Amino acid sequence: MTRMKNSRALAVALLALLVATTGCTMAPKYERPSPLLPADWASGPASQANVQANATRADWRQVVTDEPMKKLIELALTNNRDLRVAALKIEKAQAQYRIQRADLFPKINGTAGGDMNRTPAKLSSSGRAVTTHAYSVGLGFSAFELDLFGRIQSLKDAALEEYLATEASHKSVELSLVAEVATAYMTLAADREQLALAQEILDTERESLEIVRQRSDYGVANDLDLSRAQTTVDTARVQVARYTAQVTEDENLLSQLVGMPLAPELVPAKTLAEVAPLAPVPAGLPSEVLTRRPDVLAAEHQLKSANANIGAARARHFPSISITGFLGTASNEVNGLFATGSGMWSFAPQISLPIFQAGAISAGVKVAESDRDIMVAQYEKAVQTAFREVSNALAQGSSLTEQVQAQTSLATASAKSYELSTLRYEAGVDGFLSKLDAQRSFATARQSLISARLSRRTSTMTLYKALGGGWTAPAE
Repeated sequence: MTRMKNSRALAVALLALLVATTGCTMAPKYERPSPLLPADWASGPASQANVQANATRADWRQVVTDEPMKKLIELALTNNRDLRVAALKIEKAQAQYRIQRADLFPKINGTAGGDMNRTPAKLSSSGRAVTTHAYSVGLGFSAFELDLFGRIQSLKDAALEEYLATEASHKSVELSLVAEVATAYMTLAADREQLALAQEILDTERESLEIVRQRSDYGVANDLDLSRAQTTVDTARVQVARYTAQVTEDENLLSQLVGMPLAPELVPAKTLAEVAPLAPVPAGLPSEVLTRRPDVLAAEHQLKSANANIGAARARHFPSISITGFLGTASNEVNGLFATGSGMWSFAPQISLPIFQAGAISAGVKVAESDRDIMVAQYEKAVQTAFREVSNALAQGSSLTEQVQAQTSLATASAKSYELSTLRYEAGVDGFLSKLDAQRSFATARQSLISARLSRRTSTMTLYKALGGGWTAPAE
């Protein structure tokens, strides 16, 4: 009966301890910083429509429409090592949060022990050597801190925000990986198109060299024309070798991003123009979507963590109360541990009041406040950087569309000029140098057109990444 009363007393004490640990924290009230930003983008098509403030994040599968590209991205999200490391960091941060949270509760341990002592005859009151035995079994907890001033609660909140920051960083890595795979895929398609164009130019130059050689044999062309024709052939060979190496490098990069060797059916064997374009970004998105960008969210969680640490630092100014308790049985014989009357308990509260710390506690608070101010600046910088990246991507997108149109017109005009120069050279009206200049201009225009198309495609992906993912305007 006595043992039951003791058990109830310990249970009531533990309940009181748990209630006592729910004290409020001393952390400052958190307020999200508001860096000065325009309400809308500085330039670009998205600034020319009504703002859609309730835009929601869209999955990347709604943005990427090319099926082989989708498969590569899915493989990368499964096998990429950087993303795997980011996921493991989430697990680590979650475990650290659980460790910190566990300090809010007493750690109860089952204990069993024995103690044997021999007192020599000279020290014994009876004048004879005495051997004593003591055995005990029970449950207990030691140095459990009552969180009356929220120090442990603040540390737990800081650990939670660190976990959430790690989770947001994982999403940022995932977003970057999607953009990198899509960009690498389109770059590979463009470089393969450049390689095919370089090979086509080489074949044309070789045919032209053969014609000039025949004309030289008949005395129509001179050695200078023959030397210039040979120069164009060698230049084309250099371009073929360069793009051959570039295609191999593109394939290796894509394979690394995917995290495994590329299957032949997933490697683009088509031109860039045949790759399905990305879905356009909806018009009218407000700049406030940037606060939902993963890296910005991570910066905000880091700020909240630093804010919570201020509460933990402030709580050190106040007394710390810890309790050690034990409930069990004890006897001088092992077989008497559970006999009637062998029950025992102990309850040992301890209070520690800081009196003189040479300014260490105040300095700790100052350090925590400085960390918070640093995180405020970093958060504001993250938002400002995000706004700059989006504005630049929007401006670049509009510019690249005009560049592609102009480059297409230039390529068409260069083709006509090359055709006419060839006819005039063969008719003997112009020299070979005029034909060579037109030929080089035509080749350069076609190569530049492929590069401009690639830049326009990748700028859409750059905008997707800068916005923090795809966004969908709310339904009417």
